[in-house]
Amino acid sequence: MNNRRFARTAGWLALPCLVVAGLLAWYVTREPASPFEQEQATGSDPALVSRGEYVARLSDCVACHSLAGKAPFAGGLEMATPLGAIHATNITPDRDHGIGRYSLADFDRAVRHGVAPGGRRLYPAMPYPSYVKLSDDDVKALYAFFMKGVQPANQANIQSDIPWPLNMRWPIALWNGVFAPTAPYAANPGQDALWNRGAYIVQGPGHCGSCHTPRGLAFNEKALDQSGAPFLAGALLDGWYAPSLRQDPNTGLGRWSEAQIVQFLKTGRNQHAVVYGSMTEAFNNSTQFMADDDLAAIARYLKSLPGDPQRDGTPWQYQVADRRQDLPGDHTYATRCASCHGLDGKGQPEWMPPLAGATSALARESASAINITLNGSQRVVAAGLPDAYRMPAFREQLSDQEIAEVLTYMRSTWGNHGDAIDAQAVSKLRGHTDPASASPIILHMR
Repeated sequence: MNNRRFARTAGWLALPCLVVAGLLAWYVTREPASPFEQEQATGSDPALVSRGEYVARLSDCVACHSLAGKAPFAGGLEMATPLGAIHATNITPDRDHGIGRYSLADFDRAVRHGVAPGGRRLYPAMPYPSYVKLSDDDVKALYAFFMKGVQPANQANIQSDIPWPLNMRWPIALWNGVFAPTAPYAANPGQDALWNRGAYIVQGPGHCGSCHTPRGLAFNEKALDQSGAPFLAGALLDGWYAPSLRQDPNTGLGRWSEAQIVQFLKTGRNQHAVVYGSMTEAFNNSTQFMADDDLAAIARYLKSLPGDPQRDGTPWQYQVADRRQDLPGDHTYATRCASCHGLDGKGQPEWMPPLAGATSALARESASAINITLNGSQRVVAAGLPDAYRMPAFREQLSDQEIAEVLTYMRSTWGNHGDAIDAQAVSKLRGHTDPASASPIILHMR
């Protein structure tokens, strides 16, 4: 009797389990719908290809999909993740290793939804949660550029080294269902055209939140637009601190005018800062090529994002500081740093950036200050001209303790109020970072 009851109960339980398993299998293997399902590949209209090249600049595709000395967009860049290393793929029109066999619908699903042909899920290192906001017209133009404006590269893709079972990709579909939006950007009727254009670029092709928005426990961006307070509030990523792009006066853009934001994105420098770290690559291959109207739109949108006084603390104000030769770090600063950045910390704007009031001197996160001191800065190339004032690497000249002392000095002088840095933090970054290359990746598309 008990056996029959057990069998009957198991039978009733098996049915819903099978249904759930079937629905799950369908959900994780389905290919998202594309508005281009019935549309044939676009032709080689030069205007469309040119427009697609510009969208590729907006989207900074080169940052992940190109390596110095290799064919443009042939992939290969190693990207560290908490699960292991993955490598950017070949996105040239090569039919064997690239995307040469992709239809427009295939391309759309990969770019905006992270789903390659056959239902294979892409890791969200590909910023499709942002690219989903691309307009249909921009997707079509981007496809035309990659198919007609990029040379095929016969370069095989490198497999990831994420071990099984962590390398199974079907759970990404569930992650997408929770964290990835599914619709293109919708204009905010309460804002003007300039603001909306800026919001579109920042949230969509520019994917600024991929670096500047903090991540949750599931490695998701905590917000994808201005409706969430963490959006663009600053984040630690790959050994650098990407600062707040909100109106935070210490760690963000609160002291920057719209014109200064435009200048920074167009020339790589202004009176407050010079591009460095990961932003150098974005400047070298993306922002300096943007139209002036688009840069103005980005600045307008960013200036509309309120800061958080509770998070950012008392606004910085410059304080005159006498030499404090009794403090560790004073001598190192005077002999190693002052010739460029000044004994007064004011630098030589707009060539040598000030350290007085610098984000790296005010942020709680010290990674950027340590990283650039250890490894120097990548060459900034503006309008085709390499910068002559590159920050040198001090990893061979200064010990961990000396770097910790000079950075603590810098973060506690001229009104700066960043936390002290210890030698252990320097040692940790020394172990898994490398000196910046003096030969940056500069892509001359056509």
